[in-house]
Amino acid sequence: MSVTKNLTAVKKNITTDKNEDKFNRKGRKTVKEIVKEIMIEKLLFFCAFVSLLSLILITVYILIKGTPIIFKIGFFNFVFGRDWNPTPANGDASFGILPMVAASLLATLGSVFAGTLIGIFTAIFLSEIAPVVIVKLFKPAIELLAGIPSVVYGFFGLVVIVPLIRTHLAPPGNSLLAAIIILTFMILPTIINISETAIRTVPVEYREGSLALGATHIQTIFRVILPAARSGIMASIVLGMGRAIGETMAVILVAGNSTLMPKSLLSPVRTLTANIALEMGYAFGEHENALFATGVILFLFIMALNIIFNVLVSKTGKTGCKTGKINKVIKESK
Repeated sequence: MSVTKNLTAVKKNITTDKNEDKFNRKGRKTVKEIVKEIMIEKLLFFCAFVSLLSLILITVYILIKGTPIIFKIGFFNFVFGRDWNPTPANGDASFGILPMVAASLLATLGSVFAGTLIGIFTAIFLSEIAPVVIVKLFKPAIELLAGIPSVVYGFFGLVVIVPLIRTHLAPPGNSLLAAIIILTFMILPTIINISETAIRTVPVEYREGSLALGATHIQTIFRVILPAARSGIMASIVLGMGRAIGETMAVILVAGNSTLMPKSLLSPVRTLTANIALEMGYAFGEHENALFATGVILFLFIMALNIIFNVLVSKTGKTGCKTGKINKVIKESK
């Protein structure tokens, strides 16, 4: 009897050793696999290093070229000066960018206001109300809007929107209002896509709980779902704002490019980005440095927006919502 038990124990040990050897052979990495992993890690590190180095070089170069003239003119004289005349026929050049700062802020805020209203309501319709057939029809159209080049938006505004404003409101048509309309079209895909994803990630228990308490579908949307998705919606607005303030080509075509202070929505204006793009081709000396200084001010605007964006994304994570899809869409839209 004891011999039989010993034989059974020996067979069991042999089987266990075979299984461990098989597992080790399967789990053990070959030299080729280890080298391959190391090379991929080095390549990823190199790509990250190149990206960071590019950012540092661009930032340092803009600061070196732009900050000396800001110190020479004075920060407040440069930012709050109303006269931009870098190549006067006689007398000293003047570098005041307040009209461009005002135009950039007004165009951005106006387009974000209109784009937020249209975008959030569209996102609500697609995520909560529209049938699947309608969603399948609208979604590709919205994604197509995001892929249209900005010059096409600008050309559309030049041949359609500008003549409409000139005919029905007041000449010349190239105006702050035309810039706001075009920028609204351009930021809609960003706001709609991210807001829709944020609304869809609200837990279904919220809807069921609200409906179980007697609330209507519309009350549930505006009093439960939207507050729960507010962090993602805010992130979409900030990203839309970032695109609006950085847009150049479309704004150049429709805004009129006047360096005077805007007095109404129908006044021709010039934004900060348009100012750089229009004059960099022939600028030199202090004029060129002043354009780089304009880039420094624009850089500060964008940095402030990025800080706001990061704060909102961190708050999105703290709300307990499912942020994976939101962050994916945010990364795709950047």
